[in-house]
Amino acid sequence: MRTQTILVAALATGVSVALVAGASRTATDFALEGADPEPAGRVVPAIEAAFELESYRPGERATLVVENATKQLTVQILRSGPEHMATHTDTEMNGVRVTSRRQIGGKLGRRELTVAVGRWPSGLYFAKLEASDGRRGFAPFVVSPRWIGEHGVAVVLPTLTWQAYNFRDDDGDGLADSWYAGKRINSVRLGRPHLDRGVPYGFRYHLGFLNWLHWTGREVDYLSQLELERVSTAKQLARAYDLMVFAGHHEYVTEREYDLVEGYRDRGGNLLFLSANNFFWRVERDGDVIVKASRWRDLGRPEAGLVGVQYVGYQRIPRAGWVVRGTRARTWLFDGTGLRRGSRFSRGGVEIDQVNSASPSGVQIVAEIPRLFGPGMSAQMSYYETHAGAKVFAAGAFHLTRAVTSDPVVWRILENLWMKLARP
Repeated sequence: MRTQTILVAALATGVSVALVAGASRTATDFALEGADPEPAGRVVPAIEAAFELESYRPGERATLVVENATKQLTVQILRSGPEHMATHTDTEMNGVRVTSRRQIGGKLGRRELTVAVGRWPSGLYFAKLEASDGRRGFAPFVVSPRWIGEHGVAVVLPTLTWQAYNFRDDDGDGLADSWYAGKRINSVRLGRPHLDRGVPYGFRYHLGFLNWLHWTGREVDYLSQLELERVSTAKQLARAYDLMVFAGHHEYVTEREYDLVEGYRDRGGNLLFLSANNFFWRVERDGDVIVKASRWRDLGRPEAGLVGVQYVGYQRIPRAGWVVRGTRARTWLFDGTGLRRGSRFSRGGVEIDQVNSASPSGVQIVAEIPRLFGPGMSAQMSYYETHAGAKVFAAGAFHLTRAVTSDPVVWRILENLWMKLARP
């Protein structure tokens, strides 16, 4: 695979331009770190805006920073997930309206807007910004529950991973301000606009799951990683939730988050990982910056001990279907799907996980994509239970839930997981 780097230029007109050029890091470098080495490479006219924080509670006032507004600008808040329209590109967000369009006028340049967060249900929301010259932008934020445990299930969104993979050039030096862009930095700033018109990296990986939750009427607490870190103890988490779902590529976590989730599991809390490459890097918060520190496995806390499997490799191609294996868990996991031992379903790949010596005893490989990246490199879907009663499932590869709304087999698998895990 050819090597790539990102060159990002902000034009005086406020148009963001992303170009693929040159050679900086090898595909092996990206694979070792679990990154996606293929940036968008598109020319995308955008209004660049972001909320200062990852999440807000109902009734709070949020600050929306607009970097390059024009004289005429409209802002509207929408909720992601309930919509019944397809999202076909990585530069678009669709949702249902929760506010009317608000027209902003007056001055050019950077400005701060105040958004009153209504008594809205917990969820993923975004500001949609449109300028009179046709530019558009999106600024996502999480509305937290009114209290931890308002609903019995928590869905944790990968808000730190979204910024780690944000290829925006903040300082104007011609290189993206991400440690994945060939730039010798180990920190990224939070609260900054995302490059692709504001759409977070990999958002469509788990949009199907958000649709599934809404379309099936499942009410859950949505948490940013910031909100999760604010929970006082693992005991509080265990009392609040029967199940915690990590809906996307949850690669970057602080020690605080790791401790809370591990303690939650040790108290019998159920975990559902719907992607791959989870809990891979330890990061530290320093104000509005996160600093990449070390891989958790190098700190004596391999992620397989929590997730059941851990990251082993990256390739954009090939992708293939999972093959059902003969384990005890398959009897309930694939109930009603028509799948039998040896059956193939869905398609996965890109980044893959495997069980290893650090995986909990009794872990079951319920399905795998055999030899996807060559001998010994299979993507393994896993399930295990603990003596404390915790049930933990991990998909083992990208993108199990991407096609859930069009794949009845994956839809039923999610139904079965919910029946098994979303209760004590």
